[in-house]
Amino acid sequence: MNLQSNDFELFDVPERFAQDRAALDMRWKELQREAHPDKFAAQGDAAQRVAMQWSVRINEAYQRLKDPLKRAAYLCELHGAPINAENNTAMPPAFLMQQMQWREALEEATGTPALEGLADEVMRSQKAALKTFELLIDQQNDYTAAAQQVRALMFIQRFDEDVQNRLDALGPT
Repeated sequence: MNLQSNDFELFDVPERFAQDRAALDMRWKELQREAHPDKFAAQGDAAQRVAMQWSVRINEAYQRLKDPLKRAAYLCELHGAPINAENNTAMPPAFLMQQMQWREALEEATGTPALEGLADEVMRSQKAALKTFELLIDQQNDYTAAAQQVRALMFIQRFDEDVQNRLDALGPT
């Protein structure tokens, strides 16, 4: 293992968006077993510290690889298309209109059925965005367009949280 390896190299998986979650989970467990600090107890404090660094590095990589949005963002950054979500909020007009319509629908929603309908629509948009990542990253190698899609999905996920919070506030039906 090499601390300088990217997450895909560390996990020995192909550098692509589409990943087998079960394989990632299994590889994470294998890597954690190899690097667990208790395995190095007899080798002293320095060896345990290195093992702890490895354990942290493995966990960070796993968190990025198992989450589709984080994985897409990581791939974009690896290929020179930084996300820059803090200072790059430019979006296509159609996307902005959709966001405004959703916000209005959320403000006007008074009951569970309306909010659940909105949640379903948002979930369909999230699924479509994830499919777009496979196309843009794995097939077209268009990391610039994928970075814009990452920023869009970040907006969609934030909105989904708002919808879920409203549903939670209504309580059980």
